[in-house]
Amino acid sequence: MESRFRLLFLVIFAFGFSGCAATKNLFGFGEEETPPPAEIPEGQVIEPEVERREIKEPEIDSEDFELGAFIGVMSIEDFGSGVVYGARLAYHVTEGFFVEGSVGQSEGGLTSFEILSGGAPLLSNSERTLTYYNLNVGYNILPGEGFIGKGRAYNTALYISAGLGSTRFAGDDRFTVNFGAGYRFLLNDSIALHVDFRDHLFDIDLLGEEKTAHNLEGSLGVTWFF
Repeated sequence: MESRFRLLFLVIFAFGFSGCAATKNLFGFGEEETPPPAEIPEGQVIEPEVERREIKEPEIDSEDFELGAFIGVMSIEDFGSGVVYGARLAYHVTEGFFVEGSVGQSEGGLTSFEILSGGAPLLSNSERTLTYYNLNVGYNILPGEGFIGKGRAYNTALYISAGLGSTRFAGDDRFTVNFGAGYRFLLNDSIALHVDFRDHLFDIDLLGEEKTAHNLEGSLGVTWFF
């Protein structure tokens, strides 16, 4: 009888170990098998469809000459405002720095003293002509782009400049200091538009007391790169 119980015990024990793996999943306490990794498709999952557009940039050489003309208004201190016109020649040393020579001419009017006194004029007509010659150094402080509509972009630059020169006015040549700022708008590879504001300072003692005269100028210009 005892040998039968031992044989039955061994059979139950062997059956328990052989069915252990099956009973784990059956009753929910076994470890889940890791699924095989999914195949990764070759190439990008999303192919971007970007429409390329052709852009033509002005091929401006940083060491070009620039020649042009301008016209505007000049306020001659004590002598009213008049039309000013002239020409300029610039040489772009680097992308930022340039040197510029300019010549301009304007006409002064009557002073308030001449109008109120009713006496003889202080200056002749030829002496009221103001002619200046300047040599300046400039720097492009804000180069960028200007847009007209949605499809056209133009190179632009905001620049400052200052320099020395000579002004012929009231029958005398006067040492002149000038400074100002301007905006350049490139229409194409060789043509540019300019807007300039400048102050010309020189000493004058025409009315009996020497002082430094501020002669403000605003102008529009067109230049050609070559």
